[in-house]
Amino acid sequence: MNINCNRDSLLSSFQTAATIAPSRSPKPILQNVKIEVKQDRTILMATDMELGIRILTADVEVETEGSAILPVTRFGALLRENSDEKLHITADGQGIRVKGERSEFQLPAQNPDEFPSVEEFKEDSYFEVPADMVKELIRRTLFATDTESSRYALGGVLLEIEKDQLTAVGTDGRRLAKMGCAVTAVNGYKGSDSMTIVPSKSMQLIDRALSSDSEKMVQIVTRRNDLLLKSANTMIYTRLVDGRFPKWREVIPDGQKGVTIKMVSGSVYSAVRQAAIVSSEESRGIDFTFGNGSLVLSGQTADVGQSRVELPIPYEGEEIVMSLDHRFVSDFMKVLGNDAEFTINVSDGERAALCTTEDGYSYVLMPLARDRVAKSA
Repeated sequence: MNINCNRDSLLSSFQTAATIAPSRSPKPILQNVKIEVKQDRTILMATDMELGIRILTADVEVETEGSAILPVTRFGALLRENSDEKLHITADGQGIRVKGERSEFQLPAQNPDEFPSVEEFKEDSYFEVPADMVKELIRRTLFATDTESSRYALGGVLLEIEKDQLTAVGTDGRRLAKMGCAVTAVNGYKGSDSMTIVPSKSMQLIDRALSSDSEKMVQIVTRRNDLLLKSANTMIYTRLVDGRFPKWREVIPDGQKGVTIKMVSGSVYSAVRQAAIVSSEESRGIDFTFGNGSLVLSGQTADVGQSRVELPIPYEGEEIVMSLDHRFVSDFMKVLGNDAEFTINVSDGERAALCTTEDGYSYVLMPLARDRVAKSA
């Protein structure tokens, strides 16, 4: 293998691929990134056997085809710390030589044939979605998953495709986030009949990998046990999460009961942050009191103190009081941004609150038991 490449371009692709490589593995070869060079393309590959990626790397001039194993720690540090704009990289059975204008490195060689194959995208029929919408679906749902739960299905994002609609759902059992977008079936593709739960780690990788392809289209194939995703420069393979996802439609309130109040995220986020100053790890509940033209947020922790923050709202009815985990409320506000408008539907302190936006985003918050919160406070 003999190539000339742009260091920044190679670094960007290498760092994305390296996120998959496990720091420990019974197969040490997996702790590396494989580079495969042909006259028309240069591809970086990585896998942990559950998740795999193939990245087309730009700005590479190929002198001799070939492949090599690049150690994540050493080669990554080499690319980060090096200040040369262009690098000349050669690899053979004796080692890997990296030469810049003012630097030169020699790394040991490993047999690239020992690296497991990473599946390619060869499908003729698939779902097609704009890359920026895939990233938005991930951003609005991934944070609500629970990677530490013994219920494995909660450690991923559910993808459901019906007709021309893709719906993503994330939940940890205490809150639920749902977002949808339009999808196109190419060549009559219908997808898998089984439940598609994509692991949180895989969703993080997809989000990162699509950063350079945000204006392009993404092809998705769902199968019984895995999912394939292809963008302009990246192909990702991931195993799916085993288990049954909660019946999420039964969790979302119908919005017919209670009251619906229009609010602005920035002012609510500021009030929540202030009220949460007196919270603690043991007492995260903040009382939200809606009524008489205002929203009053109050917190109390025995060893810390009390807080009370008032915010004007367009609701003059009777008081409705519910206790919510301030972290979960803040997460929703951060996703929306400062100036976004949303509506919240509340009925009483025992039923879930439903937050929605005009672009189809829904967020469900389960209330905390106020007597238990008061006791812990």
